[in-house]
Amino acid sequence: MLQQLDMNSPEFLEELEKTKKFTDKVCQQFGWVYHPLDDVNEGVTMGLARNKLLYGKRFCPCFMVVEEDGKFKSADDRVCPCKPAIEKEIPQEGKCHCGIFCTPEFIEKFKEENQ
Repeated sequence: MLQQLDMNSPEFLEELEKTKKFTDKVCQQFGWVYHPLDDVNEGVTMGLARNKLLYGKRFCPCFMVVEEDGKFKSADDRVCPCKPAIEKEIPQEGKCHCGIFCTPEFIEKFKEENQ
């Protein structure tokens, strides 16, 4: 059953701030940058915060979270920053599946193509 969260609640807003700090640290750790479209970053950040509150982990919001044997998991066990993004997507495509984490080179190309 799909769980609901009040996205204006103090609990959610606090987790959203923690998630923003988390994604800032991920960018810094790996040398990545945020997607140039704020809507992409906001949607992914909100999804990560929601999943952290509902399931206890920052599961990738682009993949389904399922319950197995009383524990939650996502497709390909995608916990941010996920292994497929670190090992394959970002090195090969310049961005993760969700699009929040990108290489500086991807951003340059994106900006050139979308002027």
